Amino acid sequence: MISALPSVVPILAASEGGGEAEGGNFLVTPELGLMVWTLLAFGITLYVLNKFAFPRIGAALDKRQRAIEDSIDTAERTKTEAEELLAEYRERLKEARAQADEIVARARKAGETAEAEALTAGRAKREEMLAQTRRDIEAETRRAIQEIRNEVADLTIMATEKVTRKSLDEDDQRRLVEEALGELDFSQLSGDESARN
Repeated sequence: MISALPSVVPILAASEGGGEAEGGNFLVTPELGLMVWTLLAFGITLYVLNKFAFPRIGAALDKRQRAIEDSIDTAERTKTEAEELLAEYRERLKEARAQADEIVARARKAGETAEAEALTAGRAKREEMLAQTRRDIEAETRRAIQEIRNEVADLTIMATEKVTRKSLDEDDQRRLVEEALGELDFSQLSGDESARN
């Protein structure tokens, strides 16, 4: 690039209409001394920058890079912890739902069992009460029939004494009572259908 400059410079100088002395453009046609001083100034500047500025800039950039990397690491750790907490939360929620379903199932089963036991106990109590009522009715019926027999026997004896106008002895009374009772159908009083047939 420097070798191309001297050939371009005379053309530019000629086109401007004046010589080098008139314009005094020393930057376009550099001299050897100017080049040396420019290179020397550039070298000193580069040395000063390398000695003082570039290490500080590099340190600041490294510090900034470490801060960014630390922020990224912290963000990744936080994200990982959040994902772990979310997974743990989901697992606990799943366990809680399973426990709730189990509790509901147990409560439903206990309710059904209690209902079945209550129905069974109610049926047993009803059957027991019906059986007791039947026994009471049968006992009352037997007692009533016995009282009716006694009344019929007494009435038969009184009616026979009035008809015959005499007292019957004990054997006659017994015979007449048994005949009268044999003619009566007590099975109708007790409601016993099998006795009628």
